[in-house]
Amino acid sequence: MNTFRIFRDLFRYNGEFAIGLMLVLIVLAVASCSFFSPYPPMDVYVVPPDVPPSWEYPLGTTSRGQDVFWQLTFAIRNTLLFGIVVAALSRVISLLVGLISGYKGGWVDRVLMSINDTFVVVPLFPILVLFYFIMRNQMTWAMLAVITALLGWAYDARLIRSIAMSLRTREFTRQAVFSGMSTGKIVLQEHLPFVLPIVFSTTMNNINWSIGIEVTLSVLGFTDINTPTIGGMIYWANQHTALVSGIWWWITFPVLLVIMLFIGLFLLAISMNEYIDPRSRLSRLGGQA
Repeated sequence: MNTFRIFRDLFRYNGEFAIGLMLVLIVLAVASCSFFSPYPPMDVYVVPPDVPPSWEYPLGTTSRGQDVFWQLTFAIRNTLLFGIVVAALSRVISLLVGLISGYKGGWVDRVLMSINDTFVVVPLFPILVLFYFIMRNQMTWAMLAVITALLGWAYDARLIRSIAMSLRTREFTRQAVFSGMSTGKIVLQEHLPFVLPIVFSTTMNNINWSIGIEVTLSVLGFTDINTPTIGGMIYWANQHTALVSGIWWWITFPVLLVIMLFIGLFLLAISMNEYIDPRSRLSRLGGQA
């Protein structure tokens, strides 16, 4: 009920949240259309190539004989799913490291933060490119998601740690310790609810970040280019010199859709950050309540 009330207040009083939610819902609607596609996503030359947008083909067709609209539904679904998988896996790691490090302190905190800081300074993009050249054909979509998640949790773990350190000195934490609760129960039952709003905000940012990584690697051809993604569509458009050939719709519509997704997730993140800040929340809600 509290979660429902938070989302209701955000949608009612926060314009950024409402706009961001609508943009993300539009992207999700496009992605859900992939389940009704009349064409398999990997097939080529199933429609006439290089047809501009028309009533029969609303977004046109590609030089590979694929309907841009239906190909775009598969691409945005896979790209969004990639971001969600990376964000979910990295949230689990950052929560475990951040909560335990902040609560335990001492040598546990020093060891975990030393590992954390190592991942902070590691250059992510060159490592992902190196993985591709080492593994080549073995670099699947799922493997790239796992590797990206394992390299992308450190910044948020430090943020969660700072919150856990402040919660460690609260009275309810002392009472939990005196009552005999274990470290796991204190971290999960007492501290986790306080960091969930931060987790939601960082999840939106992490999805955006991981989608940017996927699109960049795919455009350069450093991923499984046969799996339909937004970056994969742009890669094949570049391979067929779409812009030079005047086939602008092959690149334009994927770029517009992923920009819409970026903006929507960004607005959700900043609106949640504003809600977390009590002064910003009261100034926005108080004057209209």
